[in-house]
Amino acid sequence: MYVPAHFAPHDDHVRELLTHHGAADLITTGPDGLEATMLPFVHDRERGTLLGHFARNNDHWTRVHGQRCLVIVRGPDSYISPSWYAAKAEHGRVVPTWNYVTAHVHGTATVHDDAGWVADAVRRLTDHHEADRPVPWTVEDAPERFVRGQLRAIVGVEVRIDRIDAKFKLSQNRPAADIDGVITGLRSRGDAQGADAVATHRP
Repeated sequence: MYVPAHFAPHDDHVRELLTHHGAADLITTGPDGLEATMLPFVHDRERGTLLGHFARNNDHWTRVHGQRCLVIVRGPDSYISPSWYAAKAEHGRVVPTWNYVTAHVHGTATVHDDAGWVADAVRRLTDHHEADRPVPWTVEDAPERFVRGQLRAIVGVEVRIDRIDAKFKLSQNRPAADIDGVITGLRSRGDAQGADAVATHRP
């Protein structure tokens, strides 16, 4: 990944992204070339892994065990209009760009076709994403027989992380007045997440 120095994130920010990302793309090499599946993952920081699951009917899982893989994790991303820059009024030498937060997680995939492992992964994923709800839903809220049937329909996958390349491109290379304009522009468009990211990571 090409990462200019001003877009290189601190390790703490990368860990935060891995903890709070949404679904991510798992990419491997198959008999016909590259294969990708978007999957929910939970980061196990202590073990240095990502835990997730495939639909059993998605035969991608049958080819990933032991493979080197890439997981593309994303944070907020936003179109940036040059009209938001103070520099537009000063000299006009500005162009559109795109802000984004991403991490390329390299590792080795292990398939877990085991009901106990999958049940634990599903509980961890559910508890993680339900944690901020007033009344979190838990796996135990559903009938046990129904849950068993659902678990049979999925297959677990674990990615042991070898390397992470991350880039937080959030207008850090712009003058302060331009960054202020980007934050204001994003908020006016209703993109609070993008505006907050720029504000958090400004130099």
